[in-house]
Amino acid sequence: MIRYPAPLHTGARVAITAPSSGVGTDCHTRLDLALGWLRQQGLVPLEGRHLRTQHKQASAPAAHRSAELMHCLLATDIAAVIPPWGGELAIEVLPRLDWAALERAEPSWLLGYSDTSTLLMALTLRLRWATAHGACLMDLVPGQNDPLITGLLPALGTMAGGRFTQRSSLAWQADWGDYTVHPERVFAPQIPTRLALLDVNPGRAARFSGRLIGGCLDTIRNLAGSPCGDVPRFVRDAGEAGAILYFENCNLRPSEFLCVLQGLKLAGWFDGLAGVLVGRSSAGDVRTAEWLNQREALVAGLADLPCPVILGCDIGHMPPQWLMINGALAEVRYADGAAEIEQRFV
Repeated sequence: MIRYPAPLHTGARVAITAPSSGVGTDCHTRLDLALGWLRQQGLVPLEGRHLRTQHKQASAPAAHRSAELMHCLLATDIAAVIPPWGGELAIEVLPRLDWAALERAEPSWLLGYSDTSTLLMALTLRLRWATAHGACLMDLVPGQNDPLITGLLPALGTMAGGRFTQRSSLAWQADWGDYTVHPERVFAPQIPTRLALLDVNPGRAARFSGRLIGGCLDTIRNLAGSPCGDVPRFVRDAGEAGAILYFENCNLRPSEFLCVLQGLKLAGWFDGLAGVLVGRSSAGDVRTAEWLNQREALVAGLADLPCPVILGCDIGHMPPQWLMINGALAEVRYADGAAEIEQRFV
């Protein structure tokens, strides 16, 4: 049974902590804009001790990061935890968490993507907490009017038993720009969004449903074979409701990407799924005909799956992106290069 946090509401206290990368001095202006945006939405941000520091690819030593995250997740007056962004070392936090204490606690929202998805997946798979894979704090600045951003907080305000619906974007962007030079920059999507089925008949429509689980493949792959990455058990527990795996490739070269896909297939992550959603890849291709490209890696790794696989979804490092609630029951409807996803808190 999935445990949903209480709906996020005006006046809620939100912890801004950095369990992976912190925010260096050069991006403090951007951070302040994001904190101001939260206040504009009626939320009360609470800064973590290590939010504005960065050393050795993390905000602080692992013991300090895990202690602060534990405090935030257990505090009954904190409704949500929002890291500034991802990073690389969130996995160091997991063995230091008090899982028994978290099991007894009421869930709170944890929001983010990239390395934050390491924590999201672990909380959902070990505790059956619903967690929120979506825009990170540093995406949330004044003037950010993309509909997938403006719908984020209302979606986190969904009541138990309720639902919300998102549609694929009209366009996406590949260039983030430099927040140290332009801290106020908002999304400026220019590339038309076009989803596709990994299928010999790309015009075929598809419709499927199941409980969502997934994240950034670069980081969540490290959880396979552990209780924090027991996707096969999640699929079994979903039963007749089904399960949908979603992921994106941030930095894996095509050959690495294919190896990771094959390794996760061997670990059972793709067994019994109702469908797969693949986000846009920011990794790029080696422009040599003799080398695999990203599309060829996907075809080689997933073309034999018996379930629908939709490519180019609004997931991951090429914004904008859907808010994906790990554990929620979703229905995906795809046709003609576009998709709609409805998520139910049941």
